[in-house]
Amino acid sequence: MAFTRDPGAFFGVLRNDRMLGPDLSQSEVNGLNAITTAAAGWPIAWTAYLLGTAYKETAHTMLPIAEYGGDAYFFRRYDMHGNNPPLAQRLGNTQPGDGARFKGRGYVQLTGRANYARASRELGHDFVARPDDAMIPLWAAKIARLGMAEGWFTSKRLGDYLPHGIGAFSQFSQARRIINGMDCAAEIAGYAATFQRALQAGGWA
Repeated sequence: MAFTRDPGAFFGVLRNDRMLGPDLSQSEVNGLNAITTAAAGWPIAWTAYLLGTAYKETAHTMLPIAEYGGDAYFFRRYDMHGNNPPLAQRLGNTQPGDGARFKGRGYVQLTGRANYARASRELGHDFVARPDDAMIPLWAAKIARLGMAEGWFTSKRLGDYLPHGIGAFSQFSQARRIINGMDCAAEIAGYAATFQRALQAGGWA
């Protein structure tokens, strides 16, 4: 693992805290590589919080996931002619079928035509034409990095809550506002604190 000077120490902390099994799967390694590659140059607290968020949002697999549900569900939830037109409008879902086409994907559940268009502009890749590309680990990690740093999801940003050095549990907890209010805030803060210890042990630069 190129993102730390001592990968063994990094994984040792995660294993001791039972966050990863004794035998890492290739998918876990791929996910960790994608996220830490995207986070290169970031402060340790920011990187730890990104890892903790991904760990929670992907049900501990460290691989991007798609929002559960069928076309009818996404029509009701996100389409302009569904059950919540104001939400559809906020998401930029102006065309029939946008609800299903631009469902949540990735490490932070990128959702809505407007957000896919923003990711396309900022990353130079057409996610509007190819929304499933938001499931590719490295793209998903880049989306998460930019979105969390720039406040794409709730207008709150990592810099609003986390220092450029070591983060405290209370700061990690408040940082949940970047993604989804305070839902599961303490749980994710615990994961972030563990990843921070692992990054410290591994020599995150």
